[in-house]
Amino acid sequence: MSRASSLMPKALQADAAAPAEGDGADPGATMTRRIAEAITAAIVERRLMPGTKLAEQPIADIFKVSRTIVRQALMQLSRDRLITLEPARGAFVARPSVEEARQVFAVRQMLETAMVRQLARGITAEQVEELRAHLRAEASAVQRTDVPGRTRLLADFHIILARQLGNEVLAQLLVDLLSRSSLISLMYQSSHSAEHSQEGHVQIVDALARGDGDEAVRLMEAHISEVESNLRLHPRVADLAAALAPAAGP
Repeated sequence: MSRASSLMPKALQADAAAPAEGDGADPGATMTRRIAEAITAAIVERRLMPGTKLAEQPIADIFKVSRTIVRQALMQLSRDRLITLEPARGAFVARPSVEEARQVFAVRQMLETAMVRQLARGITAEQVEELRAHLRAEASAVQRTDVPGRTRLLADFHIILARQLGNEVLAQLLVDLLSRSSLISLMYQSSHSAEHSQEGHVQIVDALARGDGDEAVRLMEAHISEVESNLRLHPRVADLAAALAPAAGP
């Protein structure tokens, strides 16, 4: 599965559960999924920036498939709001407005503060250790300036918290929100702001380990507000072939 699988939109997660190629899967559906996953990963990992045109023929050439297969993948991503389809112009990586960015972060504030308050009431030692292991992976990625790795891990932290509550509906809502956040914020983090995000995660886990729900809520509010305040929306147009070639394979 793609390195961005934990942030894969639910339409693609459903496809990913289908039989693998060679196990009775429709080859067209398999390639549709592969292309959609490759584009999702390229967006999350900063290889395709907001506003980049996703021309059908170049993508078809990269993956050696028909334009019909590419069109199906683009339609899936459009439903997940990762790309926009414009009549007579084609497909583009979504470019969220400032107002949409505010709304996404407002929803995250509501969901995630309630989430950590509930988790603080009953978090186990095993769950704390799971979070601390994740924090070590985050710190390593930030230290190495591993942009794709740190982007994925910093986002996955929030999904792990939801899954520790045993609430898969909440986890899926966060997957969707964080996929959109990747277009708004995570793609534009500097090493400095990524380091601050990682430090915020450490403080949240410390509060959860103490069972201090009020402090966990305060820290989560501050953390999401800081991420939002550090937005740097300066998109550049990437080369489509260079962004997708690693996933296309031989």
